[in-house]
Amino acid sequence: MGIEIERKFLVTGDGWRTAAHAVIPMAQGYINDAAALDSGAQKASVRVRIQGGQAFLNLKSREIGHTRQEFDYPIPVDDARALLALSVGGLIDKRRHLVEHGGLVWEVDEFLGDNAGLVVAEVELEHADQSIAMPAWVGEEVTDDVRYYNLALAAHPFSRWVR
Repeated sequence: MGIEIERKFLVTGDGWRTAAHAVIPMAQGYINDAAALDSGAQKASVRVRIQGGQAFLNLKSREIGHTRQEFDYPIPVDDARALLALSVGGLIDKRRHLVEHGGLVWEVDEFLGDNAGLVVAEVELEHADQSIAMPAWVGEEVTDDVRYYNLALAAHPFSRWVR
């Protein structure tokens, strides 16, 4: 069983751009929706993702916070395209920038489409209480704010938020 331990932050400014050593285009959608999880009818999100020339089917348990069960399986890209056509809610379109800082790889997601304007940084940890060196471009932590989960952004895009 895979366990994901991850913290998520809003990004302030563009200081991370010059440090990025890779950029991966991503398109993803969900086979189930947030309402099924919120009601308790389902206990895991089912996501399909195409990233670069690869595709994955992902299941992630619905715990709030930084630790969840996660299962990731490679699938053929043509299958992923067919599954994206079956997804509920909107599609997530983003560019993932990989940035090394403080001995960790930060994933800076720059959202496009209906979520344009949103930039978040995630860092995966080995254990929940691991200390991390915060880059200058990291702002407010949103790990526990479900609005920033990709599943929620598919249903309620950033462009429709009242800010």
